[in-house]
Amino acid sequence: MINYIIRRVLWAIPVLLIISLVTFSLAHVIPGGPFDREKPLPKEIIANLEAYYGLDDPLWKQYTDYLWNALHGDFGPSYSSRSRTVNDIINAHFPVSAQLGVLALIVAMVVGIPLGMVSALKQNSFIDYFCMFFALLGVSVPAMTLGPLLIWFFALTLHILPVARWGTWQQAIMPAFTLGIGGAALLARLTRASMLQVIREDYIRTARSKGVSEKNVTVHHALKNALIPVVTVIGPMFAALVTGSLIVEQIFAIPGCGKYFITSITNRDYPVVLGIMLLYAFIIIIANLFVDITYSWIDPRIRYT
Repeated sequence: MINYIIRRVLWAIPVLLIISLVTFSLAHVIPGGPFDREKPLPKEIIANLEAYYGLDDPLWKQYTDYLWNALHGDFGPSYSSRSRTVNDIINAHFPVSAQLGVLALIVAMVVGIPLGMVSALKQNSFIDYFCMFFALLGVSVPAMTLGPLLIWFFALTLHILPVARWGTWQQAIMPAFTLGIGGAALLARLTRASMLQVIREDYIRTARSKGVSEKNVTVHHALKNALIPVVTVIGPMFAALVTGSLIVEQIFAIPGCGKYFITSITNRDYPVVLGIMLLYAFIIIIANLFVDITYSWIDPRIRYT
């Protein structure tokens, strides 16, 4: 296992390098520059700014300088927020995105796993059809549609939840539900399929023949083993929720990294785009590694060499 972890960590290095190179290239392909505004600046000022930030250097030198500074923990200045560095922006706003991702994952697990379990135990009944209809609806309705609907119903019509912003638990309910409902639908379908497979196994029939109560058979035998495949998607799902909160943060005016990521693309703020993209890539790599380690611990049959 130790050798496997070391190999995965070493493989992460070229992956991050490729992601940084692709992101850097795409960012510089976008027409315009970081100092182009609706009110054009004099050419002399733009030339001075580009010289100050090293944008007049060849692209290969800009990229190697960025990598060298990033290796030392310096992701550079922000072109649009002159008084802040990329490190300042990430330190200030990534915790918000992480909190939203954790809350969305809790919503996905609390809603999705019980829904899938009940659906499997009541297979081909009205409850099963209702649960799977909810799961299909959760997968089909995008966040850009669900978010405004929740705002209209709970904030503007019922007046029981605040419209937007971040800071209180009431303000977190609608964004977490909007972001987590798709994950809940996925977990519900996966849990149902896994439960249906497990409850047909021989050891389940053996436990029932020994007089074990149906509750113990369901919880201690069926559900425990049915959740093993579910564990494999929770890590990548958390990474996807944290890195995929861009639209939700825009809808609810949440000051997270996703909102700044979109703004930085619009403003051609190359260091912010690169810094947040590398952070997201690192989170996805770590999440997948964590899942592999957890999976081998839960299921002793799985061993990585």
